[in-house]
Amino acid sequence: MKTFIELNLEPLILQAISNMGFEEPTPIQEMTIPIAMMGQDLIGRAQTGTGKTAAYGIPLVDKCELEYEQIQAIVITPTRELAMQVAEELNKIGQYKKIRSIPIYGGQDIERQIRALKNRPHIIVGTPGRLMDHLRRRTIRLQQIRMVVLDEADEMLNMGFKEDIEEILKQAPPKRQNLLFSATMPPHIMALAQEFMNEPEIIHIDPREVTVSNTEQQYIEIPERQKLDVMCRLLDIQNPDLAIVFGRTKRRVDEIAEALSKRGYSAEGIHGDLSQNMRDTVMRKFKAGIIDILVATDVAARGLDITGVTHIYNFDVPQDPEGYVHRIGRTGRAGETGLATTFVTSREINHLKFIESIIKHKITRKPMPTANDALAGLQRVVVDNLLATADKRDIVQYKALAESLLEEHDSVTLMAAALKMLTRETADNPMERLTDAPPIPLKSLEKTKEAPKGFRRKRSPSKKSNGSRKPRKDY
Repeated sequence: MKTFIELNLEPLILQAISNMGFEEPTPIQEMTIPIAMMGQDLIGRAQTGTGKTAAYGIPLVDKCELEYEQIQAIVITPTRELAMQVAEELNKIGQYKKIRSIPIYGGQDIERQIRALKNRPHIIVGTPGRLMDHLRRRTIRLQQIRMVVLDEADEMLNMGFKEDIEEILKQAPPKRQNLLFSATMPPHIMALAQEFMNEPEIIHIDPREVTVSNTEQQYIEIPERQKLDVMCRLLDIQNPDLAIVFGRTKRRVDEIAEALSKRGYSAEGIHGDLSQNMRDTVMRKFKAGIIDILVATDVAARGLDITGVTHIYNFDVPQDPEGYVHRIGRTGRAGETGLATTFVTSREINHLKFIESIIKHKITRKPMPTANDALAGLQRVVVDNLLATADKRDIVQYKALAESLLEEHDSVTLMAAALKMLTRETADNPMERLTDAPPIPLKSLEKTKEAPKGFRRKRSPSKKSNGSRKPRKDY
């Protein structure tokens, strides 16, 4: 394994990536950066979560010249969220070299983007639809660009952006460097590469090697009607720092997020029907830890790079192995460990076995957690909070009261009573105290008779607080 210093990067970039916390290059970075630095076209097959943004971002920033105040490179991404995240990472890589990147995407006021373009950024990161809007308005011209990156090319073609991408590439200078990254390599991706790339070097990072090494994978066989209750029990037991729950449809996401919120969990949903402002607000709250459970569809979560996600819950089984790898790749990043749990009905067991055969990894079967398991999880949270409070210096005023109580009662009885009271308060859900509380509207599930109470969990201080034509839409 090489170091970043051995990749012959300039000192200002080395300083930036050191400040970003990068210690050594990932496999895709180690293999990609030297080739890209030589100016050669390149195809990288790699999943999200492998470090591919820095794999192409470092050469982009290295090749940009500060004095040349023109657009020198463009990065084309399938979604708004990915465009914003890529631009943010490029700005971090280029912070000391003063290379500027801006995101261009649908859903944002185009006049605001035009004003940003007048500041002469060196790199533009954009979705195909909005890039085409600017090209038609001539607010972006590509005659001077030197590098083009297609990020998650398979996703863009699946979303129906083939014609837009072809038009953008036709307007770019023929003498340029092309970098293409894709999780899969279907024929239409190879056809695009053959048409627009010049003898590209192909680099393949096996997704099985990068997405499962730090992620424990398990599944629970469960009747459909019990999924919500088991979901709540797992949250009580595991008390995740940040968790993402994947639902199959937009309606499903809305129902799960509302159900969890009404049971006292801090959860919000995100999908393609939400306005851009609403999606941005939800993501800011999730990254800041204001909410700790994000419920999402696959499309809305595509490209999200959020550090600190400890748990993934597949409320619905992914439709294909690629979707499964994409989902669990949201945790177990940057050397951290993660846990991915999939809910499987009896009819879906064969489909899960098919996913296992493709990813060549055994997914461990786990029993359904019981209400007693959930209670034990609550008790652990209470003990952690109690010990954290005891470590603080602001409890002096309570010591006299404690000493007087201990004169009349034994310490074990008092501690047991305190733990019982705190556990009940932690598990208490205001919605369930209302006799006329409405039922939780998860219409796709049958509500069980006895549902465990939810709670607003407090984090332990020891824990931390990432081809064919279809209707086009900038998600």
